[in-house]
Amino acid sequence: MTAMVPPPAPRTALLLFGAGDFAFNLYWQAVNLYLLFFYIDTLRLAPALAGALFLVGAVWDGVADFIAGVVAERMRRPYRWLIGWGALPLGLAFVAMFAAPTGGWEAALAAQLGFRTLYAFTNIPYAAWTTRLAGTSAERSLLAGLRMVFGAVAATLVAGTLPRLVVALGGYAAATALLAALGVPLLLAIAWKVPERRPPTGAAPIPRIGPALALLARNRAFVALNLGAAAGAAASSLTTQSVLYYFRYVLTDDPAGPRALAAMAFASLVATPFWTLLARRTGARAAWLGACALALALPAGFVLLPAPGTSAATLFLLGMQVAFAGFGLAAWTLLPDSVDWGAARTGVRVEAIAFGTFALAQKAALAAAGFAIGAIYQANGFVAGASQGAASLAAIRWLMLAGPAILLLAALAAVFALPQDRAVDA
Repeated sequence: MTAMVPPPAPRTALLLFGAGDFAFNLYWQAVNLYLLFFYIDTLRLAPALAGALFLVGAVWDGVADFIAGVVAERMRRPYRWLIGWGALPLGLAFVAMFAAPTGGWEAALAAQLGFRTLYAFTNIPYAAWTTRLAGTSAERSLLAGLRMVFGAVAATLVAGTLPRLVVALGGYAAATALLAALGVPLLLAIAWKVPERRPPTGAAPIPRIGPALALLARNRAFVALNLGAAAGAAASSLTTQSVLYYFRYVLTDDPAGPRALAAMAFASLVATPFWTLLARRTGARAAWLGACALALALPAGFVLLPAPGTSAATLFLLGMQVAFAGFGLAAWTLLPDSVDWGAARTGVRVEAIAFGTFALAQKAALAAAGFAIGAIYQANGFVAGASQGAASLAAIRWLMLAGPAILLLAALAAVFALPQDRAVDA
């Protein structure tokens, strides 16, 4: 039996939907780039404790993603319904997370868990919605490219302006409130305006959790994608979360850190159309392979430099971010393809649960990376705001270089385990 491919969604709908990643990345990039730094340098928590809080939060984030996927799959409500009702509470929880008192790790953890729960119940339906907007791999590459462009714009905004907003507005709470004021209306507009093609009632059985997970475990495309994407996510996290520490303590050039993060976000913005074009012409698997090759070559070259300064480090990070943009584009293109791949072979479509499981694997990888940073820093004598010893400086440097390289080798192996694009399209 051949499934009918739905007609293409209007380009205006794809554009507005893609803009949702601007809203979500206002929140996500602030958490990814600054939450651990906020815990250590503003709340003055011990690095290991801060890393543990980040670990617990990120693990719960993944669990919440999975639960959100199950709820969305079983409820069979429109995805827009969950996004519309969750937009305002999500914005308020985001502000609360950065309003924790100094030293108050309990309040910081509670606020983080609340935010991550609400984020999961809005972001997972949004991600799963892509399978209903774009019916072919080429269309999904375009939609993934649009989403990543908007996400990169948000990342550039957050990386470049959040530290200045904190200074200008007197703290993280006021600065994040301004970001939430941009994100909430945009998510409401998407829930209100973007059409959602829902499957006909009774068209397919609603999978139970156990059988659905068993189907995903037998889906070779889905398993390989999860392993490779998790390794790539952890590599990206080790790199980006090391930036502020590397510039402040290794290069003793504190102002260059936020500038490098902003430049990295802009590099994603510039690189995403290239990766989108490559994926549409040669397939997402080829784009992933190219991203792996670039991301492995750059650390090898950087290590050979005798005494890299601010400029060399910034150029290295820009190149890494270009590679990570390729990872993201390929992963988000291949995820709905892997859902189709499994449905074509079993006759049962596991959609929202697949997206929730994928997010769980991603968040577990990010949790491990955040915990590794805090634990390894503390084990090597790191003290926030002080001059670091040789062991601490070496830990910062090598965690940013060797850690991602090892993970990227695992991602490369996953590329070769993916089914060929023709098989996925079929």
